[in-house]
Amino acid sequence: ETKMLSPSAALVRSFRALVSTGTTNSLRHAATKRASSKKAFSTPAKAAMSNPIATFDTTEGSFKAEVYLDTMPLTSSNFIDLCKTGFYDGLHFHRVIDGFMLQFGCPHSKKNGAPNAGTGGPIPNSKFNNLSTGEVITRDAREGCIPDELTQKISNDVGTLSMANTGQKNSGGSQFFINTVHNNFLDWFDRSSPSAHPVFGKVTEGMDVVMKISKMETHPNDCPKKGVMVNSITIA
Repeated sequence: ETKMLSPSAALVRSFRALVSTGTTNSLRHAATKRASSKKAFSTPAKAAMSNPIATFDTTEGSFKAEVYLDTMPLTSSNFIDLCKTGFYDGLHFHRVIDGFMLQFGCPHSKKNGAPNAGTGGPIPNSKFNNLSTGEVITRDAREGCIPDELTQKISNDVGTLSMANTGQKNSGGSQFFINTVHNNFLDWFDRSSPSAHPVFGKVTEGMDVVMKISKMETHPNDCPKKGVMVNSITIA
């Protein structure tokens, strides 16, 4: 079963159709207008050094992201566990759409361009500790998914890390994406679309590297022609 093609396969198809008809600017204008007409929910300010920092070492350079362990403990703990166990080491960004987002975290993406990239997740029934509560969380038995953490109104703003899913409840696992524009229609609390993608971090250094990756030439399936591998993600 294909999962986490996303943020949402339908949205990606819609976006690509708009790009192909030359109406990308209209899409951005509509998104900006919609965002300005709603109450703004931006990334909340946090005390310096209060949260873990993830350092992404990639073949295109490095960047850092704050992980929102204080406000998104379950999702952040899942991510931190996968980083510390080396799950992400050697994987490639398997979907890159300029003016939208970069997607990463599928275990099938060790080979750039693998046809099943985007369909995988953590080991079923694997466990991790909620670093905030101490509770042991067991990923589901089918695809290693975790419970949705739709608790904080943190918008899918530029540079934020957000969980990918299939659109079904509790279908997130290891895959996530980095927003390169403000995709507020992906917010779980934005009712303009059915998408519900919770944000659990934000790039704090090296956004130029993220944007460089976003501009890379891609195949029709949005996979970069020149593979971008994440050597490691370290947590400090």
